[in-house]
Amino acid sequence: MAEMENRWRRALISPEATLAETIENLNTVGIKLALCVDTDGRLVSAVTDGDLRRGLLRGLTMQDPVRKIANPNPLVIPEGADTKMARAIMKANRVLQVPVVDAEGRVVGLHLWDAFDATPAHDHWMVIMAGGKGTRMRPHTENCPKPMLPVAGKPMLQHIIERAKSQGFSRFVLSLNYLGQMIRDHFDDGSSFGVQITYVDEDKPLGTAGALSVLQPRPESAFVVTNGDVMTDIDYRELIEFRDRQNAHGVMAVRMHEWTNPYGVVRMEGVDITGFAEKPVSHSHINAGIYALSPAVLDHLAQNIHCDMPSLFDRLREAGHRTVAYPMHEPWLDVGRPDDLERANATLGAVRGDEKGET
Repeated sequence: MAEMENRWRRALISPEATLAETIENLNTVGIKLALCVDTDGRLVSAVTDGDLRRGLLRGLTMQDPVRKIANPNPLVIPEGADTKMARAIMKANRVLQVPVVDAEGRVVGLHLWDAFDATPAHDHWMVIMAGGKGTRMRPHTENCPKPMLPVAGKPMLQHIIERAKSQGFSRFVLSLNYLGQMIRDHFDDGSSFGVQITYVDEDKPLGTAGALSVLQPRPESAFVVTNGDVMTDIDYRELIEFRDRQNAHGVMAVRMHEWTNPYGVVRMEGVDITGFAEKPVSHSHINAGIYALSPAVLDHLAQNIHCDMPSLFDRLREAGHRTVAYPMHEPWLDVGRPDDLERANATLGAVRGDEKGET
């Protein structure tokens, strides 16, 4: 109980907090909700990770105030309502977290759906691309496939599987090529990890999407595809649900990337100088290597023919199918170079140390 109180108190922020500060709060507190309060602790508005994603898609920057996207009329539960009533309200409104307020509108608590029900199992698969040679990671990958490189005491691939398992995933397909037998030896059929694991063997590299062409049997519902070297706190279930809400064939998780030009930029029309920008910041979205796909996308792949995921998304659009981006703000690291591996070990090692220190 004390831990829950501490969590919701840490979720209280100012309406003038920036998007960057709000994202840091959401990722640190881990309840997918930040509560904007005034100086007296009265609830002014609330912001979810979905609000943040929509704001980023609208073009807001990390320095914009959160009040621009926060909901000024959030659902609340009055102080004194019993657990049964709180559960009914949350179920009726299909929400996972609701603040509790007193008669003066001050936040005094928080109800989380996870406290009522364990994460439900579902039939969605996760396909993990684990066949790359990891040439940029040499010498670490000379005798070890990159997804098996240890992070905080266990292989990266195991972290991915365990996180997905905690979200209700139980069926995994691993696509193998380089040193694939080492992965098979570690995971076998997945039973020792409490999941079911099957394998796709690529005789030649087929690309992120091409490996899907040889899935047998084919998944019957939407499924997640992820690279085997992407460490993230994303909720894979939300990616599936986002695809459903958008009625899309393909969802690509994307990250906001900010790049500061190290030079002063001269704006011109012809040879006429029209202005200057001192070290301007450019914003773009980059592919995060995580996808949610409809089973129908497999009809757009030729068996055993190389295809990367961007090419598959192009084919889907050309065929008139909808493809959408899922802006993610969660911690994310593409472990592509040795310094990325060091960063992943330092970050996850620190988190595990903190967890061991909790009382």
